[in-house]
Amino acid sequence: MYKEIIMEHYKYPQNKKKLDSPTVAVNNSNPSCGDKIMLQLKIENDRIADAGFQGEGCAISQAAASMLTEEVIGKSISDMENFSKEKMLDMLGIKLSMLRIKCGLLAWSALKKSLFMIKHNQLALKNENK
Repeated sequence: MYKEIIMEHYKYPQNKKKLDSPTVAVNNSNPSCGDKIMLQLKIENDRIADAGFQGEGCAISQAAASMLTEEVIGKSISDMENFSKEKMLDMLGIKLSMLRIKCGLLAWSALKKSLFMIKHNQLALKNENK
């Protein structure tokens, strides 16, 4: 079945919280199974100072969100832009079926959307200041 680490993160999720004044918040869902994630990031000095998630769904999607938040805190935005879906799947430590890959990548996809929003907001701010 699921490896112990997935069940540990599912039962005792890390950073399952709502952030006060997040820099960005992204909702993501998997309509085929009903999993939902809202990922929130707080950015300070181009680093992810804090991360939180709220959600519901299967053990894989919720454990992946917990694991991802632990991974991103303290990292630079540019480091996380290079964080691949393969690395996310490797963190889970189990082979996922085609149906379960979407569960395992739900939080990762929310992270990528968040970074896209942050980057484009920063570009817009730089252009306004010119």
